[in-house]
Parts: sequence; C-alpha cells; structure tokens
Amino acid sequence: MNGMATKKRAEPEPLSKQDFEALAEFRFSIRRYLRFSEEIVRGHGLTPQHYQLMLALKGFPGREWATMRELADRLQLRHHSVVELVNRAQKQGFVVRAPDPTDARAVRVELTEDGQSILGRLSALHREELRRMGAALTPPAWGRTPGDGAATAP
Repeated sequence: MNGMATKKRAEPEPLSKQDFEALAEFRFSIRRYLRFSEEIVRGHGLTPQHYQLMLALKGFPGREWATMRELADRLQLRHHSVVELVNRAQKQGFVVRAPDPTDARAVRVELTEDGQSILGRLSALHREELRRMGAALTPPAWGRTPGDGAATAP
C-alpha cells in the first residue's frame, strides 16, 4: 500500500445473459456506425481524425471555433497530437488559425469555407446513417425491473 486510504467500491451487480447480449449488440452497432464513418470519410479523401476535428469545431457549444486545449479535450487527444492534426488540416485547407483577441497565449482554430462545405456533406451522410440505424444505437435498458429505482410506465 502507498499509505493513502483507499475507498472500497461496491461491487457492481452481475450482468445477466440478456445484459451481455444487449451490451454486445450495442457495441456491435457502435462499431458498425464507426466503420461506416471511416469508410465514407476516407471515400471523400479525408481521414477520420480530420472529420472529427472539423465536427468538433462546427459543433463546439456556443461558437464555431475552439482553442487547441479545447480541441484536445473534445477529441480526447494530447495537446501535441492536436497541433499536428490541425497542421495537417490547415495544409489541406480545411482549417485556419487565428489569434484569440482576449488571450494572447491562445490560438483559435476555425473552419474554412472548404472545410465547412465538406463537413456539411459528410455530416448529412452521417445523419442519414444514424436515422437508418435507428434504435440500434440506443443504449441497453440493462434488464431493469420494477422497484429498482428506474422509472416505470404507469
């Protein structure tokens, strides 16, 4: 032991066979969607990472730009990896860097018109695939039973 007090976590409730099947099916659906995304994006000459970068920019809450730090968080990447990703996207004409007028240490990353255009086309295809997949991407209900704290229909 390292001398620090450790908290014991309550053991999670075991999964039933039905729970395993639901989890496996949900994971399969996620993977099918991601595979679709990878193929459609590559078919348009982009890497999946560039699509994710552009989507993170366009979908950033409340504005259409983000800092490197914010992108690193949104993409779950290290700062230096985001810098390299942005460098490559900038060389392809999808994004530009702009100084942040409120923080001299920060750089804003914004989509170009070309980036907006290709992102719009690809995202529309992704939306159609999500519509087609429908309930397959709904998380499992985990075999809830009345009285377990879950909301039940009247």
